[in-house]
Amino acid sequence: MIQGLPQHLYLLCYTVDKGKFQLDNLQGRGQLLRAGALTELARDGLLDATGGKVIRTSGRTPDDSFLASVWSDLPDNKPKSWLQFVHNKAHTAEKPVRDQLAAAGEVTVTRNKVLGLVPSDRVTVTQPENVRALQERVRGTVLDRTDPAAIPLEELAMAVLSVELEVTCVWSRADLRAHKPALKALAARYDETIPGLRKALRDSYLASRAVGGGWSG
Repeated sequence: MIQGLPQHLYLLCYTVDKGKFQLDNLQGRGQLLRAGALTELARDGLLDATGGKVIRTSGRTPDDSFLASVWSDLPDNKPKSWLQFVHNKAHTAEKPVRDQLAAAGEVTVTRNKVLGLVPSDRVTVTQPENVRALQERVRGTVLDRTDPAAIPLEELAMAVLSVELEVTCVWSRADLRAHKPALKALAARYDETIPGLRKALRDSYLASRAVGGGWSG
């Protein structure tokens, strides 16, 4: 499976049992992918989140083209609020990540027309067993009762960010209720590491959901 947090988050939204990306798991996915990219940039020291705002730090441009595009959006002279960098270009986030996955053979893209009129892309995962294993790995960060401080940032981010977007093929409503204390502890650990980003993602998701947006073709 291709490595990279945005790519993993994209695949995490796939409902294996139904063989498709369900609409309720596409809501806010553009924001999710940008939040994943920002998390990687923070991990690699290419941004600073001190005080709950973000500024780009000096360093070599990331080799990954999607990470590079997100990094180039960040301010380099004065820290600014996270929200605009999660939200404003969310509609442009899905296609480059999808195309990376298609080039790696992880997904196939078929061009269709809805009702025979409106062009639409159907994306299918080529190795659904790998996606199921990824989803179980994410759930394991909670079910195994691992100390949040011992969880690698990528694993922590997949669990925390998928909760904020209510990704139903990973977390059912019953899960969110039953594991609320554990999920809260994971969120707190993520906030210590990258303050402000999780809240910006949640705010962006709720704003998009209110108007029926948050993903792109």
